[in-house]
Amino acid sequence: MFEVYDVALIALIVGLVEILKTAGLPKRWLPVASLIFGLAGGIFYVSPGDLKSGIIIGLILGLSASGLYSGSKNVVVRKK
Repeated sequence: MFEVYDVALIALIVGLVEILKTAGLPKRWLPVASLIFGLAGGIFYVSPGDLKSGIIIGLILGLSASGLYSGSKNVVVRKK
């Protein structure tokens, strides 16, 4: 089952996506990478015995990480 400390995976996903970004992955693929990391975390870490729950939780983690990255980027970077 999803525990409160599993939310820390969102920060881990953001960090991994940032590493991919600095490694040269095109920006349009970053949300896809976030979803893949989220699904992997949901299926293999949070809910390894229940595939359906793992997929749902993984989607939540990946989409949350993608939104957190996008939202924080918009706060830090001002539009000209």
